[in-house]
Amino acid sequence: MRCTGSNMRLHQNFSSLLVVAVLSACGGGSGGSTDTSVTVTTAAPPAFESPHPDIWETAGASEAGFDGDTLDSAFEYAMTDGFYTQAVLLIKDGKLIKERYRGITDAEAATLASISGLPEGQNASYWQDLYGDRDAGSAVTSWSTAKSFTSFSIGMAIDQGLIQSTSQSASDFIDEWEADDRASITIQQLLNMRSGLVPKCSRPDTGLVGECSDYLSASSGGNIVYAADQLSECIDREFAVPGKVYPWVSPQGDGAYEAGQFYYSNCDTQVLGEIIFRATGQDPGLFAQQNLFEPLNMEADWWRDDVEAGQSNGNYLTYCCLDSTARDFAKFGYMLLLGGIETSEGQNYASYVSDILAQEETYRNQFWAYCDSPPFTASPECENVLVMTIGFDGQYILVDQKNDIVLVRNSLYEPILNSSDDRKMRLNPLVLAESNWVASLPMAMLGPGTEFGILEFYLAVADALQ
Repeated sequence: MRCTGSNMRLHQNFSSLLVVAVLSACGGGSGGSTDTSVTVTTAAPPAFESPHPDIWETAGASEAGFDGDTLDSAFEYAMTDGFYTQAVLLIKDGKLIKERYRGITDAEAATLASISGLPEGQNASYWQDLYGDRDAGSAVTSWSTAKSFTSFSIGMAIDQGLIQSTSQSASDFIDEWEADDRASITIQQLLNMRSGLVPKCSRPDTGLVGECSDYLSASSGGNIVYAADQLSECIDREFAVPGKVYPWVSPQGDGAYEAGQFYYSNCDTQVLGEIIFRATGQDPGLFAQQNLFEPLNMEADWWRDDVEAGQSNGNYLTYCCLDSTARDFAKFGYMLLLGGIETSEGQNYASYVSDILAQEETYRNQFWAYCDSPPFTASPECENVLVMTIGFDGQYILVDQKNDIVLVRNSLYEPILNSSDDRKMRLNPLVLAESNWVASLPMAMLGPGTEFGILEFYLAVADALQ
């Protein structure tokens, strides 16, 4: 008899499991010897225990090296009335040091009521009912912070041998590009938002998509949210012509396009999501769930566009719109500090993480970077580069490598799900009852003056370190 053993794969809740292997040793001899089979029971190696916590261990401010009063002042700034903050928290040395949560304030609700174009929104109680109370279990959203998760999914696919490298041609997966000059676009150029493809915008009244006609829409990534099929529009783009004047290049509308320049692009990230799908055979949500969220003990739900075809009944909006909790978003930042993920399969993705943490320019690999002191510009001369994810409406995960700190901040949010509880984006300003996105953007209605300052918050927290 061949000796065999079995090993139980780690369950997603990462509970401690004891695995026992039973080995049968089969013996025999000449002359009809007696059966000497024995069963030997041995203890298998201890079950894998993720270093990424299911529940954060806590520590007091003084224990973690902070002055409590100064830290309180920093958090008071974060919760300033008019910032529309829902959640803010601090991780130091892998422990949860401080967190604050709230729903909408009376003053914020009154302000929204005074400017709202929604008939029902002109009553403060509408906003109070919508946003209510918030706590550690309440959903927050990533908006463009999701771009960093998409980038990390690319890194995981590379580590697993499903993508060769970031220098690989995107057209190896996006075959719509392989027969023309777009075949020259690399995955790295998409990651750095230097693809050279024109930005796309959708009209709010019709949902029709075309080249952006103004700087504001283009500079925010390209407005594609009104399109039902956002992926197809992102694939169907042409190169901008170097030297040609486009209305989206400059605020004045008379800027000439420069080849190779950074142009913030939602579509570049949306195409990366499709590359993940075609490279792995899994939709981006499932790939991230199995390879990232589960090892991090993180629960997250990704929004999709509103088409029936595509990636599992709707293309995952990999440029935005990942719902989780502030505590779970912090696990992503802590993973970066640890240098990668330790999984039961022995993966760590350390090389890709190292590349992210070492960046010396403002934007690379779908991550932002700033120096920890004025003028805050990331450069080789900066002794401590802050790496962060940034999302619309003030969503942040900030990683301070020098001080082993993770900061998370999220603005008010309430997912407005469809009738089947799907996170499928529907935005129709002409029929607001059919929309499930617009009501989740209070700060965006107000414009300048309500922006939360992540660097101001960071400096206040750093100042509390003794």
